[in-house]
Amino acid sequence: MKIAVLIARILLGLEFLIFGLNGFFHFLPMPPTPGAAGEYLGVLFTAHMLVLPFLLQTVGGLLLLVNRFVPLALILLGPVLVKILEFHILLAPAGLPMALITLLLWLVIFFGVRRAFSGVFAAKTEV
Repeated sequence: MKIAVLIARILLGLEFLIFGLNGFFHFLPMPPTPGAAGEYLGVLFTAHMLVLPFLLQTVGGLLLLVNRFVPLALILLGPVLVKILEFHILLAPAGLPMALITLLLWLVIFFGVRRAFSGVFAAKTEV
């Protein structure tokens, strides 16, 4: 299990670090997205609404790669992953397989560090 978590952590860290940095430096050519998905991305990009998600991807990916604060990285990347899944389910289904693989990697890492989240899933807590 440790090897699976290690592989998932490295793959997910690389994926989010590369695509997060690409949001700032545009070193990967991205073809224009057709239809409503392209319009949606165009509005988000023009309004600078993608700066925070790109920053979260970069920081989360870097934390995963250096194996420091992995639960924090999962918390930072969780909402970004939800929006990626929502985008591909509703607007651009062609990218859904990659989004699902990303979700699987996130879940493998989460399962590996689930003890760090034990307090979050407590039904009752003492004050």
